[in-house]
Amino acid sequence: MSDFVKTGPSAPQGYFAAEAAGLAWLDEPQAVPVVTVLETGKDELRLERLESVEPTAEAAREFGRRLARLHDAGAEGFGWAPGDKAWFGPLEKPFDVASDVREDFPDYWADDRLRPLADRVTRTLGADGHDTVDEAIDVIADGAFDGISGQGTEEASRVHGDLWSGNVLWTADGATLIDPAAHGGHRLEDLAMLSLFGAPFLDAIFEGYEAEHPMPGDWEQDLPAHLFFGLLAHVHLFGEAYVDQTIATAEAIIARADQLGF
Repeated sequence: MSDFVKTGPSAPQGYFAAEAAGLAWLDEPQAVPVVTVLETGKDELRLERLESVEPTAEAAREFGRRLARLHDAGAEGFGWAPGDKAWFGPLEKPFDVASDVREDFPDYWADDRLRPLADRVTRTLGADGHDTVDEAIDVIADGAFDGISGQGTEEASRVHGDLWSGNVLWTADGATLIDPAAHGGHRLEDLAMLSLFGAPFLDAIFEGYEAEHPMPGDWEQDLPAHLFFGLLAHVHLFGEAYVDQTIATAEAIIARADQLGF
């Protein structure tokens, strides 16, 4: 078996161990193919080398079905992470995130994830932008997105945590997960991140997901609330290029919460 080595001497202590733990946890339910960890070192992670193929609509539908099963495997609570510490972002400059276990989604999403990150990018957002972002976080904290489309509340799901299209590798075995920021979260986090930069056959992924786990008809209107962390992270990591999109997303969150009666 050939291998692929991720290495980063400047990576935080425990970074590669956390990634390996996340991959093992995602693989545990045997729902979605996950890249195999061959060896974990202090400054590197040795992985199975995967051969990519062109994605198809049917492979995307199957991925959606499998992703729903992964989410349904559950987690110990919101924010729980399988490693001793948790990070988000690229190998070159990841930042730490809280891994406190929360029973309620707003405590985890608004207070542990969104507010600390919004505070880090206050100057980049500008005064008006930061006010809009704060208002969006407030409506999330008030419970507008505890469920889906304002219905019920979600239990913590087993999520990849950074499921943009680049972290899904299409192979002969189907869509395979790489580079996770695995944790207990809301199931829409992964679906939102897939939409952020346009995963191949996104509609087919969503079709497969809904076939396995039926959703309210307007559930996609909730996605801005769940990609908000990813966008704020991009502002933190890459600067002003993502500010306009982040503020527009905050406005969409506020509008959606108002539509849902919050």
